[in-house]
Amino acid sequence: MRIAQVAPLWERVPPPAYGGIELVVGLLTDELVKRGHQVTLFASGDSITLARLLSVHPRALRLDETVKEASIYELLNLALVYDQAENFDIIHSHVGHTPLAYTNLVKTPTVHTLHGIFTPDNRKIFKYAKKQPYISISHAQREPELGLNYVATVYNGIDVNSYEFYPQPHNPPYLAFVGRISPEKGTHLAIEIAKKAGLPLKIAGKVDKVDVEYFEQKIKPQIDNQQIEYLGEANHVEKNAIMGAAYATLFPITWREPFGLVMVESMAAGTPVIAMKMGSTPEVINDSETGFLCHNTQECIQAIDKVNRLNRYACRRYVESNFSVQQMTDSYEAVYRQILTNKLSQDNGHIRTNSVY
Repeated sequence: MRIAQVAPLWERVPPPAYGGIELVVGLLTDELVKRGHQVTLFASGDSITLARLLSVHPRALRLDETVKEASIYELLNLALVYDQAENFDIIHSHVGHTPLAYTNLVKTPTVHTLHGIFTPDNRKIFKYAKKQPYISISHAQREPELGLNYVATVYNGIDVNSYEFYPQPHNPPYLAFVGRISPEKGTHLAIEIAKKAGLPLKIAGKVDKVDVEYFEQKIKPQIDNQQIEYLGEANHVEKNAIMGAAYATLFPITWREPFGLVMVESMAAGTPVIAMKMGSTPEVINDSETGFLCHNTQECIQAIDKVNRLNRYACRRYVESNFSVQQMTDSYEAVYRQILTNKLSQDNGHIRTNSVY
């Protein structure tokens, strides 16, 4: 198949550190190339890929302080994609609602993997384009009242072999929090849990501009570099080591997380995850086997005492069986074939109808 993969421009593909969408797009793109597909990746110019790379900007927008209007480059990126739509059998978008106004202008079908959440504003355009084919990354992400044409749920996958397995946690034990430092990720709750449990907490993650005030007011004052330690934004190897050596990874989210790749990365390293039972977490964590699902911080604290009952090898095997890049790519290939088969059937139906008249 001739496949276009459309990635966000905010981060490089794959990301040097934090960036769940870009990591997934990078893994999917390379695996599709390995399987013999002709893949073109539309991403920032500093991306690293086995596919043909086309870009409207030489580097990730987040790293370029000269860029004042990111939306301009996003529109240029879509123009680059759809100006050559006839060169592809299918276009796979990972950029949310922005392509929805373009897709009906070309004959090549677009399938949309939704990596985010629905907002009061974007609901309007999703309702307008509800007949287009959508893929959810968890069942919990879906909102049935929107009436979207979901063709599948495909869980995000990782390259499990790129994660070192840690059969034993570090001694003395510590807890880990890895991810974006923000209210919805619950960094403040992770600190609360660690303090009440009397355990050290290692925090690693980026602080976006919108979360600077949160970091400065809620998080930074509690960092003492003894019990509560902030390590900055970690790359792949550093994340693996921080979570792998941890007694448990905390995932105390306060929003309906669509997926949460950190949970999978932690379990791949052998470390159980203690998470709030919200959004996708019940689909990602095997409760009482690879972690614990909790309703509040008190339950999270209580769960820490039960972590030593869990088998770290079971955590790794669970990821290998459910969240590998191979399984993810298998599912996406099946979606592509389904959409192209439906399109062929529709095209043939139009031909027959026209011939009657």
